[in-house]
Amino acid sequence: MSAFHEVSLPLPFALGASGGPERRVDIVTLGSGREVRNTPWAMGRRRYDIGGAVRTLDELHALISFFEARRGKLHGFRFRDPFDHKSCAPSQAPAANDQPLGVGDGARTMFALRKAYGDYARTIAKPVAGSVRVAIDGATAALDAYSVDAVLGSVTLAAAPAEGAVVSAGFLFDTPVRFDIDRLDLSLDAFGAGRALSVPLVEVAL
Repeated sequence: MSAFHEVSLPLPFALGASGGPERRVDIVTLGSGREVRNTPWAMGRRRYDIGGAVRTLDELHALISFFEARRGKLHGFRFRDPFDHKSCAPSQAPAANDQPLGVGDGARTMFALRKAYGDYARTIAKPVAGSVRVAIDGATAALDAYSVDAVLGSVTLAAAPAEGAVVSAGFLFDTPVRFDIDRLDLSLDAFGAGRALSVPLVEVAL
């Protein structure tokens, strides 16, 4: 049975990755020449290729071990997107007021993590443990005033925020992915050196 493994792809592989977000849009061209555009996807999906990050035999060995442990495509895992893994800009450090999570109503205590891209909000399912900082109406909350579910991506406050109070958070996060290949295609280039021709990954919905 497929499952998600709460393990991270070794960071050196992420740093050498290529890829980014994908959107599916269906386009119908009318007789008038005008287009009708529609998307069946409510959310985007990320695709990556980590093949370019593998350069030594030791790295090939680590990749083989990780691939086998995930049973190829069967099990998902965490991936640190080198282009987008913070609640803020890449050059900045996450702060508690980076991303609004919701507004208090005097009773609600649980808020899902999310990141806004203009008017689109992406659900963040895999925050990095220990990285989440929360603020209520701009005031940073004490660490013992909330708990974080790093498996599901939610924040639970010890006390419900007052009605109208804005809850926000800053964090690091991983992208849930799986291998999108049934076999590893590896090449031995020289003594002690090798490469993976292509190792695609695709984001999975949880």
